[in-house]
Amino acid sequence: MAKFFNEMTADGLAHDASAEVREHYREFCGWLQRQSSDTIERKRAEADLTFRRVGITFAVYGDDAGTERLIPFDTIPRIIPAHEWQQLQAGLVQRVQALNMFIHDIYHEQNIIRAGIIPAQQIYQNAQYRPEMQGINVASDIYAHIAGVDIVRAGQGEFYVLEDNLRVPSGVSYMLEDRKMMMRLFPELFARNRIAPVDHYPDLLLDNLRSVAPMGINDPTVVVMTPGMYNSAYFEHAFLAQQMGVELVEGKDLFVSDNTVYMRTTRGPKRVDVIYRRLDDDFLDPLAFRPDSSLGVPGLLSVYRAGRVTLANAIGTGVADDKSIYPYVPDMIKFYLSEQPILNNVPTYQCRKPEDLAYTLANLPELVVKEVHGAGGYGMLVGPASTKEQIEDFRQRLLARPDGYIAQPTLALSACPTYVENGIAPRHIDLRPFVLSGKNIAMVPGGLTRVALQEGSLVVNSSQGGGTKDTWVLER
Repeated sequence: MAKFFNEMTADGLAHDASAEVREHYREFCGWLQRQSSDTIERKRAEADLTFRRVGITFAVYGDDAGTERLIPFDTIPRIIPAHEWQQLQAGLVQRVQALNMFIHDIYHEQNIIRAGIIPAQQIYQNAQYRPEMQGINVASDIYAHIAGVDIVRAGQGEFYVLEDNLRVPSGVSYMLEDRKMMMRLFPELFARNRIAPVDHYPDLLLDNLRSVAPMGINDPTVVVMTPGMYNSAYFEHAFLAQQMGVELVEGKDLFVSDNTVYMRTTRGPKRVDVIYRRLDDDFLDPLAFRPDSSLGVPGLLSVYRAGRVTLANAIGTGVADDKSIYPYVPDMIKFYLSEQPILNNVPTYQCRKPEDLAYTLANLPELVVKEVHGAGGYGMLVGPASTKEQIEDFRQRLLARPDGYIAQPTLALSACPTYVENGIAPRHIDLRPFVLSGKNIAMVPGGLTRVALQEGSLVVNSSQGGGTKDTWVLER
């Protein structure tokens, strides 16, 4: 069995009572060893029942078992010591700042293209590039107000950025509910450990959204815009609206008049100043994008262009989280901030380049290959876990459309002890912290830890059977 970095112990192969426990896990590990298996099993059942009762589910499209399923929750937390979090936070702030500067640049001066750092066709031929945004000034020059950056750990424990999610990143509601559940099930743990709080995220989010209201609006009206109850993340949309104390609306609840967006209410129309939208660009305005969209608001783009409403995240932001742009983020940091990247990318082969394609084709059984527009763990090949037939299928895809793919080495992702059917065993994890950009850049200490519950699997996505853990950042 391959070695990997174990978050709890110095033994990368398994959870073993004789293994050396890392210092920041010692208090928890001592507590865990004093718990009976019956107690833990009872607490796990209570968590499942509560999540189901509250409706914390995730819709899976095309799932024969039903439209919704419970995201498995594991009661062993992922713990991050204070000094590691400080490094992570500094790197995340740096990265999101550079990404926002990049998006502003490509829709305005395009200095990074003129400097020859990113080829023009990588921008203009990108499916997420929106020419309608060219020259539009957005509030505070912020495009990615909410960013979910996927972090993995590999090697001897080094952190890497795996992916930038800048369109409509989801998962923060599970971060908050996982913490609430752990505090409910094991209050004694929070009395013994100085764990940084995350429950102020909705307040931080609301402050962030209010700070980027259109010029001259002192008391902005903020809404959360959802595609509707059949969306896979609808629970989160409703949850965040309720937690922020703002209205949850669908496109049909909004209309445009006199170059202003209004919300229909029982007391008559009410002006809307900031829309935290949770639907993709294509569906926002049937007059500007997809004419068959019934989810958007006709005329919304014209109000946005006039600077009379703020959309979070901005239209056209997706051009920066495409996997074909990901390899250039370290160069963006150097170009815009004149700084060295604090967090490293995973080494990436761009299959549109002949030499990278040749290497990828020669080493498919050892690589992870991803579609540049893919998401949710779909459209990818994990070479070491694939059959010969799957590898050959991907070989043909690469030959047919090399510019649609990137390849990366298969990282030995870090693992965290996790409850499985046979007891406690290591399972691979990642981390999605949420970075908020407004007048300032802010984040709560922690994020959503996702865990690949199948033995040996590296795919942590909920849609692919992954689960979640509470993420503890220690304050000392």
